[in-house]
Amino acid sequence: MNVETPVIIEAAINGGSSKRRNPNVPRKPSEIIDSTYRCLDAGASIIHAHNSDYTLTGRAAADDYLEAWRVILDRRPGTLWYPTLCGGRDVREVLEHIAILADEVPLRIGVVDPGSTNLGRPGEDGLPTGVVYRNSYDDIRTSFDFCDQRGLGPSLAIYEPGFMQTTLAYLKAGKLPQGAMVKFYFGGAYGMFGKGPGVTFGLPPSENALLAYLDMIEGTGLPWSVSVWGGDLLQTPVARLALERGGHLHVGLEEHSGTRTPTNEALVQEAAALAAQVGRPLATPAQAATLLTLPPKN
Repeated sequence: MNVETPVIIEAAINGGSSKRRNPNVPRKPSEIIDSTYRCLDAGASIIHAHNSDYTLTGRAAADDYLEAWRVILDRRPGTLWYPTLCGGRDVREVLEHIAILADEVPLRIGVVDPGSTNLGRPGEDGLPTGVVYRNSYDDIRTSFDFCDQRGLGPSLAIYEPGFMQTTLAYLKAGKLPQGAMVKFYFGGAYGMFGKGPGVTFGLPPSENALLAYLDMIEGTGLPWSVSVWGGDLLQTPVARLALERGGHLHVGLEEHSGTRTPTNEALVQEAAALAAQVGRPLATPAQAATLLTLPPKN
């Protein structure tokens, strides 16, 4: 690894987290604006944010995002950011608000979740209960085509190794859109929903687990980052190992769970401090766009 390669720190500032889980989670547009500025000033390269209501779709979802992001992008026009998918009856409705956003404000990153998995929490008997997070091969194809047609570099959520296998199939076929970044999602003790320990998903945040993923992408040149959902990335061995192996860090209150209640800014600062210990500089948003080879702005 070239130790001079800048580190991309992505801050996922809210997700589905509530203020009951952490009072510092930004939910209102004013809070999202403030948290975004603080994360950028602390060294974040990319901001990932949800809007205030996941059930909104299409124009309503886009308008909810725009209440914060028009302000942010007007004051900080070089900010790299991307929204999440929304609820919808089919994949086109899930993506409709992103198309509207891309038409109205600068947007260079899209979202593809290339697989399916079970996501749950402990039931009263301690056994898993929850939902199937389903993305069919047809839905995945539609999502990749959407990113390609819109000139958006896909953020690839890798919940399980099978998600990576699908991504590699697109890469081998020459159909992976420009600007793709792989996000290895490790399952922390609290799982996806962060309500309490007991049910998680995917591989654990261990060195061997990360090395298994790195074996899968050996020789591909794909940029990648690590994240712990339902845990604390900086308290696991995968954060330092990722930096030592040329990877990047994905932090924020969307995935953070545990006994402490930090701010997004604090998590970015901790990630920046670890990068400094390893001897790697931080990527600016402009440098991150270059490292990811994101398609040029429209």
